[in-house]
Amino acid sequence: MTLPLIGPLPLIGLSAYRELAAFGVWHTQTDLLNSLYARSVEAAGGIAVLMPPQGEQAAAVVDRLDGLIITGGSDVEPARYGSSAHPQTQSPRRERDAWELALLDRARAQGVPVLGICRGMQVMAVHAGGTLEQHLPEVVGHDEHSPGGDAFGWVSVTTAAGSLVQALVGEEMQVNCHHHQAVASHPGLVATAHAADGTLESVEDPERPFWLGVQWHPEHGDDFGLFRGLVEAASRRLPAAA
Repeated sequence: MTLPLIGPLPLIGLSAYRELAAFGVWHTQTDLLNSLYARSVEAAGGIAVLMPPQGEQAAAVVDRLDGLIITGGSDVEPARYGSSAHPQTQSPRRERDAWELALLDRARAQGVPVLGICRGMQVMAVHAGGTLEQHLPEVVGHDEHSPGGDAFGWVSVTTAAGSLVQALVGEEMQVNCHHHQAVASHPGLVATAHAADGTLESVEDPERPFWLGVQWHPEHGDDFGLFRGLVEAASRRLPAAA
């Protein structure tokens, strides 16, 4: 159910794929994203707009937004954080990596609220100068975070006292996840949630009003706390109603 808000609704940008896809009679390059992201933004009271890679236009795009979501997707190219590719690392989407890092550059400069989801959290860590674990099962000894195919894992997460993520989702929760990589280092960002096996599940920048990444997929649940928090932060950037 969409939340009733008074006044203009904040515009929330969602980074999106530009991939070869089949639909109807077509098999062509397509701009796409799981509709659950946009529906979650709508349910939280925002207006969602999809943003596939568009060359050098990141600054112009972000300047029109009230909030930004870096969405889930394929692995970040290891060269972005000074590593060689692990055999299990997916083929790079260099155009998308460059696009999302440029979006974060402008969002940071302009104070735009940001939520990173799954890959999005990893992009935020790399943007900060951090590194990734390229194949998590080798670290934790199991594949519960990504059981295989299109299946989602179901893991328990504990959040840190006083953190933004705890204020939005509570102290403990079960989350949907689908990732075989994880954040290893995150300079300038604070670790604010972990899974029972020690996997980092959330990072944030306490020096910014809303700069938060989570490793799970909140759009696949029915708790819109993270989206609501982003929309509320974005709403504060809107001009006051006359």
